[in-house]
Amino acid sequence: MTDLLLRQDAGGIATLTMNAPERLNALSDAMLAALQAQIDALNDDRDTRVVVLKGAGKAFCAGHDLKEMQAGRQAEDGGRAYFADLFSRCGRVMTGLMRLPQPVIAAPHGIATAAGCQLVASCDLAVAAEGTRFGVNGVNIGLFCSTPMVALSRNVPRKQAFEMLTTGAFVDCAKAEAIGLINRAVPHQEQDGAVADLAETIASKLNAAVKIGKRAFYDQIEMDVDGAYAHTSEVMVENMMWRDTDEGINAFIQKRPPDWAR
Repeated sequence: MTDLLLRQDAGGIATLTMNAPERLNALSDAMLAALQAQIDALNDDRDTRVVVLKGAGKAFCAGHDLKEMQAGRQAEDGGRAYFADLFSRCGRVMTGLMRLPQPVIAAPHGIATAAGCQLVASCDLAVAAEGTRFGVNGVNIGLFCSTPMVALSRNVPRKQAFEMLTTGAFVDCAKAEAIGLINRAVPHQEQDGAVADLAETIASKLNAAVKIGKRAFYDQIEMDVDGAYAHTSEVMVENMMWRDTDEGINAFIQKRPPDWAR
């Protein structure tokens, strides 16, 4: 790991900490590369059951590095190729989090703006520190947050998302929880404990079942109802065929802890 993205592993939980506090953990080219490298590694990591994503310093993530983006304009094409590559790489990171076999918990604090808000929306769960503000604020500088809109609009109702996108206004934790952008907010000093409790609860479940369930969750949500039921029925059948599922059901009936191999 580089100092730009720290990783700590304990009890099947991998905690990734974006570590560029002086830049509010902006998604620079280097930060995106570091995140992508960890996503690639976690895809093949059989020991990690849950991933936690945090930011060092006073903010979770302020979005793209605007100074770096402006430097990209100096190319002969005015930056068109650089920007196309940048947003493509960013999109791969966001979809990569969604496609990881492990559930990913965002732990935002301070601010999560533009692509930083997109990062929260791209994680499976989010437990925020009270006082965190969320926004897709690009419209305030003349840049509509079109790519952050993809994750945001798949988390919150349309009218709420569109208001955030067109006004550039921040929403507080209470509003973010009410519209479904985060699961809940807790006092800042309790955030680490609350995130750990959630991560440990998920990590205690049958790992293979959580993985197949996460994949099915995102597959079915893009289908029509009939297709979703057909697909998830197949997933349930596969799940039922496992030795550990048979053991889990028998253990429940017999009122004892399951003896899981996975």
